[in-house]
Amino acid sequence: MNSGRYVLSQVLDLIHWETLRRLVQRYDAEARVKHFGCRQQLICMAFAQLTWREGLRDIATCLNAKPAALYHLGFREPVAKSTLADANEQRDWRLWEDLAKSLMRQARTLYAGEDLGLELENIVYALDSTTIDLSLTLFPWADFRRTKAGIKIHTQLDLRGPIPTCLHITGARQHDVLWLDELIFEPGAFYVMDRGYMDFQRLNRIACAGAFFVTRAKDNLRFSRQRSRPVDCQTGLRSDQIGKPTLAKAREAFPGLLRKVRYFDAERKRHLVFLTNHLEVPALTVAQIYRLRWQIELFFRWIKGHLRIQHYFGTSPNAVKTQIWVAVAVYLLVAILHKQLNLPGTLHRTLQLLSVH
Repeated sequence: MNSGRYVLSQVLDLIHWETLRRLVQRYDAEARVKHFGCRQQLICMAFAQLTWREGLRDIATCLNAKPAALYHLGFREPVAKSTLADANEQRDWRLWEDLAKSLMRQARTLYAGEDLGLELENIVYALDSTTIDLSLTLFPWADFRRTKAGIKIHTQLDLRGPIPTCLHITGARQHDVLWLDELIFEPGAFYVMDRGYMDFQRLNRIACAGAFFVTRAKDNLRFSRQRSRPVDCQTGLRSDQIGKPTLAKAREAFPGLLRKVRYFDAERKRHLVFLTNHLEVPALTVAQIYRLRWQIELFFRWIKGHLRIQHYFGTSPNAVKTQIWVAVAVYLLVAILHKQLNLPGTLHRTLQLLSVH
């Protein structure tokens, strides 16, 4: 990296400002704006993400502390707390969603050749969600339980990277499995999910799209074996069976063949049962594919621990979604920077170094 320039400037250099300008026009986001445009809003919010600011006043105070640096970042006057608050509340959050999606496409292209450590040419996606607790007093629109509020971030992660490819923000009440109704599945790709997504009718949609799934079986699964394959018990495998759901309702929802793989995790001393609709891939590969799912847990842990999505700079739905999508955009910008500069170590290591407390 260029040691003579601010890290924030180098990260923001990766923004295609013409793309931002077109998005501003699409959503008419700068109507009657004189000084504090969307570019300045993005700089403020990105600065807050990378430097752990705790609130709007904290952001404004720190930026205004160095007028010369503020000028070089593109500001012509000091940042006002109220101006930033109004921008987060009033400018359409979908602008930042579209900007983040353009960065997703750019990052996925850079990481397309990443090795998953498996003898597998298919793209592997992990699906999961994370819940962020909120104050019911400040966020009454996000009521979750009698005494608390919350939102849920549903995420599809390309495990080559790992790079988020799809996010959906809902109230915390929504069950995870309902998100499968909105996804478009990519033929030939693997979708790795925990048992919260175990629904035969929805799993059949994945199979009908020409895609594959790997998921944990629920404890009450009723499975009728048609044939078994030999396994090497020294690898942790216990069985590899092909069959169908036993119950008539489940069999009607998923009429195709299913594969059930039993595996013993020696490290955690527990037995795991996996289901997949891919009948040819080695049984050990099925277990290894599911093990890759931990990367989405790491992604959630990192963004909740290092990006400012638990200290909100606004209380309306628009402000909350703005902050989340800008946080995702910052993650993607650092991912792109990491790859373009061929920085040593992992992406998460680079993210930790750039997020200064």
